[in-house]
Amino acid sequence: MPSAKHPAFAKPDTASIALHVLDQDSCEGWLAKAPAETAIWARANGFNGAVGQILTLPDKDGQPRQALVGYGTEKDRARRRFVLAGAVSKLPKGTYHLVEGIAQQDRSAECLGWLLAQYQFDRYKKGRDTETHLIAPEDIDGARIEALAAGEFLTRDLINTPAADMGPAELQDAAQALADQHGASLDVIADQDLLTQNFPMIHTVGRASDRRPRLLEMRWGSTGPKLTLVGKGVCFDTGGLNLKPGSSMGLMKKDMGGAANVLGLAHMIMALKLPVKLRVLIPAVENSVSANAFRPGDVLTARNGLTVEINNTDAEGRLVLADALAYAAEDTPDLLISMATLTGAARVAVGPDLAPFYTDVDADADAVGTAAAAVADPVWRMPFHAPYEAMIEPQIADLDNAPSGGFAGSITAALFLRRFAGEHRYMHFDIYGWTPSAAPARPKGGALQGARAVFEALPQMLKL
Repeated sequence: MPSAKHPAFAKPDTASIALHVLDQDSCEGWLAKAPAETAIWARANGFNGAVGQILTLPDKDGQPRQALVGYGTEKDRARRRFVLAGAVSKLPKGTYHLVEGIAQQDRSAECLGWLLAQYQFDRYKKGRDTETHLIAPEDIDGARIEALAAGEFLTRDLINTPAADMGPAELQDAAQALADQHGASLDVIADQDLLTQNFPMIHTVGRASDRRPRLLEMRWGSTGPKLTLVGKGVCFDTGGLNLKPGSSMGLMKKDMGGAANVLGLAHMIMALKLPVKLRVLIPAVENSVSANAFRPGDVLTARNGLTVEINNTDAEGRLVLADALAYAAEDTPDLLISMATLTGAARVAVGPDLAPFYTDVDADADAVGTAAAAVADPVWRMPFHAPYEAMIEPQIADLDNAPSGGFAGSITAALFLRRFAGEHRYMHFDIYGWTPSAAPARPKGGALQGARAVFEALPQMLKL
């Protein structure tokens, strides 16, 4: 089970190196006012404030006394996230304090990027020592940023762990560790108890694996509005009898990315003690192949009584989420949010960086969109397009888990899930959960998506 990681800023009284972040358009003006030896050294080294440039200025003993970091132009920064984080691996080891160059509205996000750049997945081989630290500027909430980074570290570790070490039982262990950390409760319904307690689709999807299916339910908080998070916990997805090709199966350890994201979000909420009644539901299963695997053509009955025709066993995530959402709806939440690595169609639509999300509440969409920009967690609203409802209604059952035709795959999946959320205020994120190419503060591997945006928007959405 991944161990808890606590990314942190350096203590304010730590001896530190001055860090000047310089915009490319204003760099020459800054050098003109700088001490002569600074300007001469910078010009001799070709420093002009371009993105990615780093220049250290030594003192008389040869030790770094200040560092210049290129911040590029406004146009450059619009094409990137976490520009400052790109300097972390290039700077000499030591502790730094920010002197200038980052606008106040961007400072929190850039400092978060610095902490995120410290992440390494070191479960199976020794990682590097983290030797480049930052003192949090006085005008940012350092504890809040540390909590956001810790939530993301948890999410990344869970997704990056191979399925051999992150099955339903291990995901339960990770949820239990998080619950213990924050004084939350965790209840588990497993194996045959899923049938006796009316979670038939969770059991059906997971029954072919010898790693038994289960539903995890975490509760925390006794006052405030009811917030329920539901995360898809398919710890490995073979595709079932509609077996995936090898090229598509290679990343299926990340198919529990929705569960990892809601656990990361739950950490943020609990660590910063948001005044909510938090409930987290995770259907944890493996979609495997065996003699008792469910089949194309089967008709399943969900917890809420709706029947579902199975036209593809590789569309299993929406089945386990359906039971969990129906269960969530019974508790009449004030806000219900699901997160899942649900469809390839979402990746085709918006690529790996953006997290598409669905809601019928315009004010919630606006709140999440504004928050996403503030915390460098890009999202994109997609429509619950009602005319497509007919596409998920087959001839012999109430719903079709995999409509034919190939059109609007993310939308039809979201419409399918909405049928189980009742009449409650509902938001769904169809995330990727993976960074395919390394970037500043975002190493290749498991990724948190949408969770920071939701956390930032919660006070407005729930009037906290």
